[in-house]
Amino acid sequence: MTDTEITADLVRDLLEEQHPDLAGLAIREVAGGWGNQMWRLGDELAVRMQRMDPTPELQLKERRWLPLLAPRLPLPVPVPVRFGEPTERFPKHWTVMTWVPGEPLDHGSISRGDHAADTLAGFLRALHVEAPAEAPISSDFGAHPKKCTDRFDYFFGAVVPGGIADEVRAVWDDAVVAPEWEGSRVWVHGDLHPANVVVSGGTLSGIVDFGAMFAGDPAWDLAAAWVLLPAGTASRFFDAYGHADEAAIRRARGLAAMKSLFLMLMGQNGDQRLPGGKPHWGPVGRAALDRVLKGV
Repeated sequence: MTDTEITADLVRDLLEEQHPDLAGLAIREVAGGWGNQMWRLGDELAVRMQRMDPTPELQLKERRWLPLLAPRLPLPVPVPVRFGEPTERFPKHWTVMTWVPGEPLDHGSISRGDHAADTLAGFLRALHVEAPAEAPISSDFGAHPKKCTDRFDYFFGAVVPGGIADEVRAVWDDAVVAPEWEGSRVWVHGDLHPANVVVSGGTLSGIVDFGAMFAGDPAWDLAAAWVLLPAGTASRFFDAYGHADEAAIRRARGLAAMKSLFLMLMGQNGDQRLPGGKPHWGPVGRAALDRVLKGV
């Protein structure tokens, strides 16, 4: 993490030093963010400042791959347009990216559930294509659920309500014994949760924060059928997506349970990675967990 306080004046000074043609644009802070802090830059751009992320790898990954992926994706995503390099004043990386308009789902809602299900399915069909050999492999996201049991058990022990513990455990156990992904390594966002998508007009309108993206098992994104979409739309999503077999859906449902528990934990008091928590994530996570247990 950086000890440097990130302020509008700092952002403007860095722009004046490295991209002076952008320094005259209005700068205003964007609420949220953890590994990176976001600042609006004019109406169409944003500055992504490395903050808690211990290495620049996530930003460098976005810089390399998002310009290649964005043109074939049917929803807006942030595209890097300028690079900021570390200096003595700010010894971290920063990137100027296109701004994706809309309201983060953790502060908004989806009222057009069928439209959102079709939209998410279309986005993931376009994203989940075979990745090149040099595409990144995740060491944190992307593993089969059986390799994530310690993480699940930690979240489970910390927050699962006693009245539904057996049901949640059954969903996870089923994912653990589901067959592994045997297809090609495809592009995966990896971290689809309500703070990483934006909504407008009652439906999904953009996808942000690709720092976790990797090539591997698409089940990590298919979990969004329960984590993001309203109750009763998961079946429509999988019908529209069209490429998920029974094993992928079982893995996805277990991963959705784990992601829901993580959101609930963050709603209480955070964990060692994100101390302090995000209180508004608690109800979001519990609602997602209820959808997971219903399975539709």
